[in-house]
Amino acid sequence: MVPGALVLPSIGRATAAAPGDWPEFRGAGAAGVQDGFPLPARWNLRWKTPVPGLGHSSPIVWGDRIYTLTAVRESGEAPLRLGLFGDSDGADDNGTQRWVMYGLDTSSGKVAWERTVKAGSPRAGRHVKATHANTTLATNGTHLVCFLGSEGVHVYRMDGTHLWSRDLGLINVSKYGIGWGFGASPALFKDRIFLQCDAPDDPYLVALSLADGREIWRAPRKEVCERSWATPFVYPDDARPQVVANGWPFVVSYDAATGRELWRLRAGGDNPIPTPFASDGLIYVANGHGAAPVFAVRPSATGDISLKDGATSNSHVVWSDGQNGAYIQTPIVYRGLLYSGTNAGVFKCYDAKTGTRHYQQRLLTESSAFSASPVAGDGKIYCTGEEGDVIVVAAGTSFEVLARNQLGESCLATPALSRGVLFFRTRSHLMAFGV
Repeated sequence: MVPGALVLPSIGRATAAAPGDWPEFRGAGAAGVQDGFPLPARWNLRWKTPVPGLGHSSPIVWGDRIYTLTAVRESGEAPLRLGLFGDSDGADDNGTQRWVMYGLDTSSGKVAWERTVKAGSPRAGRHVKATHANTTLATNGTHLVCFLGSEGVHVYRMDGTHLWSRDLGLINVSKYGIGWGFGASPALFKDRIFLQCDAPDDPYLVALSLADGREIWRAPRKEVCERSWATPFVYPDDARPQVVANGWPFVVSYDAATGRELWRLRAGGDNPIPTPFASDGLIYVANGHGAAPVFAVRPSATGDISLKDGATSNSHVVWSDGQNGAYIQTPIVYRGLLYSGTNAGVFKCYDAKTGTRHYQQRLLTESSAFSASPVAGDGKIYCTGEEGDVIVVAAGTSFEVLARNQLGESCLATPALSRGVLFFRTRSHLMAFGV
């Protein structure tokens, strides 16, 4: 066997994702898109199931099961502050918690099983707008992976049977002395789990064996990243699979087999949160806070591909825009157009191949905010505000709002799309809406 080769484990071989599965943060390929099924513009509630605790973890779907994660405080209600504000307060939420996974039936919302992944006091604090369950689960159809940052990585079978856990130690992604809460979800590729652990004192990207948690490689990121909350993205090219890690001051891509650096790009925003993703042969990455750049990068890039002062492209960067990326949301590319929302409620549409802007429109009032990323399907883009407003925008170069809906609860988690159903994780429930 070639050293570092990517192979499937001998037990629990992954099954192929069906067209309607939504297996990770933002679905298949982290794209945020699922076409091929009719989706509603106006709400038709199918079911609504209470979920205790507090979590911004997005739901995922495989087959007839939907999975989600929450943190349940032992006593009292966990504090949460919404809206636009510039202070950096930590939450008074360091008491005992239970981190719980749920598996539910997609057609009825009935809980099939629940598992307490861990219980105890959090090792790291969180921001008042975050939770202790920010990360999204990931699955390949045989394994269900839960990564809780300082609370470890935990792997289960799809029926909730525990396989293994691994403690990676304290991962305190802090700024201004505030533990802002861990946000990097796991990424899966063949026999490996990729985890981005960008605490300022010891940032790194690590590849673990999906079968048993054995460390395969670790790439130190001290010289390229001071901090990041972004989920890593695997570009699954057969010739050169790569793991792209958003960060500041550099976005860096690593060889998925060995952890060797393939390319780096000096970015701009100093609070990298959006996950990279790919569409139509380009890798897109955005970040925000201060500068808010978005880049379209060729997967064949090599070396330092940073732009020279004043340049917006080079042989590796097809196009870029220095001020139209995203801060908390991850943009999407749908039917040849890139859609990017600001946390202040402004929605923008660009040509995905050239970066030419088609429009910019405000969707929320100036006192409201976006945290959930947009998702798209059936010619519609769904934009979810923190107060529970869901604005449905028609795909295309002309701005058109098809509907405005209300969830009735706050929502900061990115919704899931599966087989014509939208699933929302709100403050207190998991909800399903269909045609």
